[in-house]
Amino acid sequence: MVAINWKFTDPPNVAVIANQKIFSSGDWIGYVSHDSDDGAWQFHTSQVEPVSEDDAVMVSLQSIVTLDPTVMDLADLPLGWHAWRDSKVGVWQRSAM
Repeated sequence: MVAINWKFTDPPNVAVIANQKIFSSGDWIGYVSHDSDDGAWQFHTSQVEPVSEDDAVMVSLQSIVTLDPTVMDLADLPLGWHAWRDSKVGVWQRSAM
């Protein structure tokens, strides 16, 4: 089901990279990047430890938005930028990478 007011220019079914702990362990999304080289979106937990490829899963952007509607606030995040927050209910901070 597509959000009523879809704000992303990418379609809901676009594949994105996510840390599997967001889905398997209920971790919250604390870091998002919008890669400049390929336009890919990445969604990571708040943990600062290095992430391996084994931690990554491909999911739809819609599944991310359904899980955490606050990422809709990042729909206008420019290519080459990233966003982070200090808590699940924290305000998203933004910066160029």
